Amino acid sequence: MSAKIRKGDNVEIISGRSEDKGKRGEVIKVDTEKGRVVVQGVNLRTKHQKQVQTKGRTVNPGMLRFESSVHVSNVMLVCPKCGKPTRVGVQDESEKKSRICKKCSALIDE
Repeated sequence: MSAKIRKGDNVEIISGRSEDKGKRGEVIKVDTEKGRVVVQGVNLRTKHQKQVQTKGRTVNPGMLRFESSVHVSNVMLVCPKCGKPTRVGVQDESEKKSRICKKCSALIDE
């Protein structure tokens, strides 16, 4: 069966940390083995990086901000037609599966 959340989809965070709950963003990466997604601008982490020299290159020191992954059960797809977070259904039509919005029955894959 096809994945219900894919790279490039707009999703809303429905549970988790209070500062991230309710935020919307685009899916940057999907890890199907671990069941996690990386959403742009959500679950930001800080890494303190030392100056390192490897293979003639120098990595600049400082504090790096990056998005960490969120479990796929904590996000909900936002329907492009109605703009609301919704569950995703799968519809079989002529040997191709497509995702549909459960609220307004609009096709998500076009």
